[in-house]
Amino acid sequence: MEIQGLPGRLLAHLGPAIASGELPAGTVLRAEELEAQHGVSRTVVREAVRILESMRMVEPRRRVGITVRPRGDWDVFDPLVIRWRLAGAGRSEQLRSLGSLRVAVEPAAAALAARHASDDDRRELGALAVELTVTARAADLESFLAHDIAFHAAVLRASGNEMFAHLKDTVGAVLTGRTEHHLMPHRPRDYAVQLHREVAEAICAGDPELAERAMRTIVVGALEELDATLTD
Repeated sequence: MEIQGLPGRLLAHLGPAIASGELPAGTVLRAEELEAQHGVSRTVVREAVRILESMRMVEPRRRVGITVRPRGDWDVFDPLVIRWRLAGAGRSEQLRSLGSLRVAVEPAAAALAARHASDDDRRELGALAVELTVTARAADLESFLAHDIAFHAAVLRASGNEMFAHLKDTVGAVLTGRTEHHLMPHRPRDYAVQLHREVAEAICAGDPELAERAMRTIVVGALEELDATLTD
């Protein structure tokens, strides 16, 4: 989710400052001070605060101000919260946490997709597997990332489980963060691309065991590679 205009600019300052701990829990912000510091109107401040409040990062209180909430209260699945946390000092912890979430969810989603995917879902996954192969061979990381995000979103959606499907933006934010912070190889590895093809083929064939196994290999391998990269 991209927030445009002046509210977006104010969020681009406040969000990372809260996520990094520069503005720790308990900090009280004043609307009039934010107006003066950032040269924006009260309406812009209210809109930015409304968005942060929806993420449970702040709590506005009359006669008190805008209080930063503890990290345990935040909507940690929100793609913007993920992006802001990945940009800060807690990147390693955040990536490991999200990697563990993927290990818990995506293999089960792949197995369900093998049982419940529609014909359209199967066609989409087959086409995306081809696009992943083509863009990987061309070392086109930008296009590969777009297709990778679409592939994993399609698996979650094809599972038929609306709670899994709701995690598509979260998984997309993880995949984007790995690329933006240079934690991906310059050219996607052949075996990883092959595993994506195996997931698509297993779902198309209605083989839940193979779909789960191939997806588990993908997400466990990604977490292990991440650990190796972050400890180097």
